[in-house]
Amino acid sequence: MAAVSQSCPFCAIARGEDPSAEIVCEREDWVAFFPPEPATPGHTLVIPRGHVPDLWAAPPGLAANLIEAAIHVGHAVETAVGPDGMNLITSAGEAAEQSIFHLHLHVVPRWPDDQLDIWPPKVTMQRSVKEDLATAVRDACSREVVGD
Repeated sequence: MAAVSQSCPFCAIARGEDPSAEIVCEREDWVAFFPPEPATPGHTLVIPRGHVPDLWAAPPGLAANLIEAAIHVGHAVETAVGPDGMNLITSAGEAAEQSIFHLHLHVVPRWPDDQLDIWPPKVTMQRSVKEDLATAVRDACSREVVGD
């Protein structure tokens, strides 16, 4: 398991040191809890117990465990609040609006009138730009090995 950070608020939750955290589910390597300001009823965060800054820094085994955890928690949230849909969101870096630099997956129940506005993008991308990007990503994928 990854080390913990003494200054990270999510590490404190994982250690059981934040009495205000509303923990809804936990296992040996992860914890699920409600954020202090949920976006919708049932919005839940799933975090690893060890300190990992974001998904891109997670070892593949841990990432797989967290996805399994998010699915488990998502089914529980679906049973409890009966949403019409659900988002699974994670952010990495300030530009992506990450505010706590400890990997966390947002399980966000959705309804047509929930007032969340995360899509569509504000600017439409030109087709030529999409094609160039697709080529660049395909090339990178052919060279990239997961876990390197």
